[in-house]
Amino acid sequence: MDRILLQGMVFKGRHGVSARERARPQEFSVDIELETDLARPAISDDIEDTVDYRVVRSIAKEVVAGEPAHLIEVLAERIARRALEVRGVAAVTVRVAKRPPGMRPIDAAAVEIRRARR
Repeated sequence: MDRILLQGMVFKGRHGVSARERARPQEFSVDIELETDLARPAISDDIEDTVDYRVVRSIAKEVVAGEPAHLIEVLAERIARRALEVRGVAAVTVRVAKRPPGMRPIDAAAVEIRRARR
């Protein structure tokens, strides 16, 4: 399988275990790796033959800006589940990271999950 990578997307959301974390929007970094067959679009140069990664970016933004969750694991799962519904996506790896205010100094607390079509 070939891959499309969406790296370094940053969105604001109200997620975290503590009320303090959910009180104000904080930044969440999202990286997504889409597994798909890119042979046809590599020849045709036609967006209709590939995964429109603008759609996947919109999914990530909607999830992070949307319904609050306690765990970043939930955000990653929500993004992965929806990304698998996009035509042409065979599998997806999602990384979600944040800088928890109570844990600084820390570069990030992050999770990575991989989901595939069944």
